[in-house]
Amino acid sequence: MAKTYLGIDIGHDMLKLALVKGGAVKKTATAPMPLNLLREGRVTSPDSMGELLAQLMKESHIRASQAAVILSSDISYLRTTSMPRMNAEQLAINIPYEFSDYITGELKSYLFDYAVVPDLPGEEAQQSAAEEEGTENGEAPLQLLVAAVQEDAMTELRQALRKAGMKLAKAAPAECAFLSLIREYEAKSAEKDAEYCILDLGYRSIRMYMFHGPRHITTRALEIGLSSLIDIIAENKGVDTHLAHTYLLNNFEDCQNADFCRAAYDNISVELMRALNFYRFSNPNSVLSDLWLCGGGAVIQPLADTIGEMLDLQMHPATELVPGGDAIESCNSFVQAIGIAMS
Repeated sequence: MAKTYLGIDIGHDMLKLALVKGGAVKKTATAPMPLNLLREGRVTSPDSMGELLAQLMKESHIRASQAAVILSSDISYLRTTSMPRMNAEQLAINIPYEFSDYITGELKSYLFDYAVVPDLPGEEAQQSAAEEEGTENGEAPLQLLVAAVQEDAMTELRQALRKAGMKLAKAAPAECAFLSLIREYEAKSAEKDAEYCILDLGYRSIRMYMFHGPRHITTRALEIGLSSLIDIIAENKGVDTHLAHTYLLNNFEDCQNADFCRAAYDNISVELMRALNFYRFSNPNSVLSDLWLCGGGAVIQPLADTIGEMLDLQMHPATELVPGGDAIESCNSFVQAIGIAMS
């Protein structure tokens, strides 16, 4: 019997749910996040969060007992690393030390997990890795995607889910959600080991995720998001930020094409171009030609157009990576929730 998971993406601005059964999206739902219910990636009141989840599920006629949750980058770390081949018990002992340069607090206050990364394409690449980092018996090292998350934050998340009548089945950073979608996409298309740039136009920040097939390469974050556009509209229109948010999403009085917004699009695009140039410098064999847009800002067409022109990449909605995505209303907003439920 196909398993059913409720993918949950708890954003600063919106709560997004995606009910997935057997790889197919059955329902989606969204609700505004109450002010200060999420702070620095952590749920400040598990009871209130649980009540919000239960209410949204009830209103949307969603029934689920197993939850799959996106972990905020504020409470989790993710990196790709290589380690000598060892058993699972040895990995559990050694993996925490891979984060000693990233985590300022005590390692014992974090939970850790890992996944084995598929081999690089081509025998030559595999031989090179074995030669450079080979073990004593000549075996190539393990290529791993390793993750760490604050244990207290996970406890709060489990409490919120129990309040909503659910159990936490899966939790991972956004990169893992995108990886699951890429694997599904490549399994059903002619694309194999292609390069992917997924751009999440979020409320507080814009994140550029780079992948080579089902392997995560890097993530770059820009501390500028839709909130900066909202502030600009509020200032120029003389309204509060809540009304300015509505203006932006509904293109009230064609504000999306106003000069002050277009200047902001240019600034965002320049910062993204710098991040892309650095990626290409660090990966000289890159042949990246496509960019996939998701997040709340994906519906702002002038912003998407400006980014595409500045970066000179072929633009796609991330909907194309989601099985049956064209039939899902506002699919770009639910990409992460869908991906984590399918992982």
